[in-house]
Amino acid sequence: MSTATAPGSPELRGFKRLWRVSKQIFYETVGAIFAILALGWLNSAFRAWTRDVALWLIAVTIAVALVFIFFAVSSFRRARSL
Repeated sequence: MSTATAPGSPELRGFKRLWRVSKQIFYETVGAIFAILALGWLNSAFRAWTRDVALWLIAVTIAVALVFIFFAVSSFRRARSL
């Protein structure tokens, strides 16, 4: 089994490889946490919508969920770009 690397990129070894892997795991974990929080906020918005709560409260919860979704996607994209 051979590990082929791109012609222009040297293979990472030692601490640099460990640092890259730990950054990638960190970004993936943070992305997953933000995604779970976004689902919680969307659940809260849906429950408020079914109970006839004020529309501005529903809009605020959806806005917070969208911010969390943005952070989750950007964190996963950053982990992928490493």
